[in-house]
Formats: sequence, C-alpha cells, structure tokens
Amino acid sequence: MKRTPLYEVHRSLYAKFTEFGGWEMPLQYSSIVKEHRAVRDAAGLFDLSHMGEIDITGDGANELAQKLTTNDIRRLTDGRVQYTLLCNENGGIVDDILIYRHVDNDYTLVVNAANIEKDFEWIKHHNDTGAEVSDVSDETVLIAVQGPRSMDILFSVTPADLAYDIKPFQFYVDQVAGHTVAISRTGYTGEVGFEIYLKPKNAEDLWDTLYEIVKEEDGLPVGLGARDTLRLEAGLRLYGMDMDENTTPYEAGLGRFVKLDTDDFIGKEVLLAQKETGELKKKLVGFQMLDRVVARPGYTVYQNDEVIGIVTSGAPSPSLNCNIGFASITPNSGNNIEIDIRGKQYPAKIVKVPFI
Repeated sequence: MKRTPLYEVHRSLYAKFTEFGGWEMPLQYSSIVKEHRAVRDAAGLFDLSHMGEIDITGDGANELAQKLTTNDIRRLTDGRVQYTLLCNENGGIVDDILIYRHVDNDYTLVVNAANIEKDFEWIKHHNDTGAEVSDVSDETVLIAVQGPRSMDILFSVTPADLAYDIKPFQFYVDQVAGHTVAISRTGYTGEVGFEIYLKPKNAEDLWDTLYEIVKEEDGLPVGLGARDTLRLEAGLRLYGMDMDENTTPYEAGLGRFVKLDTDDFIGKEVLLAQKETGELKKKLVGFQMLDRVVARPGYTVYQNDEVIGIVTSGAPSPSLNCNIGFASITPNSGNNIEIDIRGKQYPAKIVKVPFI
C-alpha cells in the first residue's frame, strides 16, 4: 500500500491504520465519535494526501475541461473551485471531482484516491484539444482543517485578509506558516473548513504547526472513520459506494451539477434524454433506522416484502444519536422501508438529506 509523506507523524500520534483506495491511512487516533464531535464543536486536522491532483494546462485546456465535466466551467473565474462530475458515454459517473481554475487554460482536477490512475488515463484518452495533462499527485500534499474554529486557526498562520475574506469554493496561493501553498475554502464535513495544498518537503512542518494550534482550540487529528460519518451526516456522496460508472448523476441525486445548456460533454446525450423523460432505473435516498441497529453497505432494502434496492452507505450518527445511511432503491417507492440485517428485517424511513 502507498503511504503519504505524513505516515510517520501519524504513527507518532498512535493512529490506527486502514487500507483505503490502495493507501495505508489513519482510521482513527482516539475514537471515531470523539474525532467526529471535535470537528462539529471545534476543529479537526486531516491528512488527505491520498487524493489525486491532475493538471490540465495550455492551449485547449478550456475545451478539454468542458468536454470532460458535466458542470459549466464558463462560470469559473480565476481562483474559483467547482464541484463537478466526469461521466462516460452512457452517463455513468467515472468520478466526482473538484476543478480549480488558476487562470485561463490552467486547471487542477482533484480526484478520488482510488481513481487517480483511471481518471488520468480517461482524461488522456479524450484529450483531442492539444492540452497538456499531468498527474501531479506525488508532488502534492493535502492537509485540511475543518470545523467552526477553523477560521480562527487559519487566521493565526495566514494574513488576516486571506483568513477572513476567502469565500466558499474560492482559493488563493499565499503563505501559511511560512510556506507557499494553495488554500481553498472547501471540505467534506459539512462544516466551515479549508484545504491546503503544498509540497511534500514542507508537509511535516505545516502539520506540526497546525496540530499545536488545533489542540489549543480543543480540536483533534481526525482519521477516515470520522471523515465518513461527518460526510454522511452532511449528505455528501462517496464514490464507489453511493455512485459509480453504472450510476448517472440523476440517479445519485446530483442532477444540479449537470448543466445541459453547455457545449457537448461526454454522456450529455444520455443525460439529456434522462432529464427530459424523468425515467430513472434507481434513485439514491437518505434513510434513518427506527431501531437501534446499523444498516451497513450491501444490506438489502425491502418494501412490502419486495426487494427494492440496496444500502450504499450506513453508520451511526454521533450528532443525531441515531443510525442513518444512503440506499439506492426503485424510483417511486414509499417512505417506509425495511432493511435486512443478518436475516431479520428492521424498519426505517426515507428522510431528506442532508441529515443535519
């Protein structure tokens, strides 16, 4: 398995590790619940260096970025970030990504860890515009600070105007604790937060600096366990579980990130037809268990003793003190469902997301 440049730091903090997308990553340092609540109440520090970064630059970069993605990059200005999707010819989701616009014809795509090689090859295969495509993942470390006190933490290591003026889905290249970084107001927790991109050689120094400040603000280092419960409460999908290449954006509940009035993009024809007819093979919904049991991914969903789908994500919610999840089910199903857990059906109800 791959390891991030901060692996030894995590070991020194007695992290418990897990495999994720081919990487050996911290699952937790203290406990998932403690780390989850620290992010909701104060702040959490994350190593997200397993994520991938792919640059698209040069003449033709604008055209290639628009061709690849379902959102409208014409809405991006310099220093802005956009959530968008890579789709295949059948409208299935190849990956969900963030795209950063530096200047005209200069973009960085942030892709999921397990999809770095796949996405890189996909982009190169469809590059008929003459743009330059580079995988810069190994040259990039990603550290995140998330939580209601993250603004104060950022203020202590950056110029004041940057700390307080940066808007959601905006980024700057500036100094953080003496290092030149790209810092964006983005995240995967549902809280105010920031993600910081920098060179590997500066990773330990910046982590150590931020770690001391996070501790002073009653925060904690946070592993992938709490990251999953945080994103689930916030109603955020996880690629490979809640969506994949056999799921369209509309079936994943991500239709608002499909802009059909743009130039042609891969999968547009299929998605246009799906939008016009409203005919979906499945739909992703949020659910809450009505009993003290946890529905895990892969569990079967029933309604009136008929199979209508499958659980894609499920976990206890530390904030709500109940068990929640996502399920991919037959469209037009009712709100009352049952989920098979070890041979017994337990009641659940469909609820709106985000959960909090």
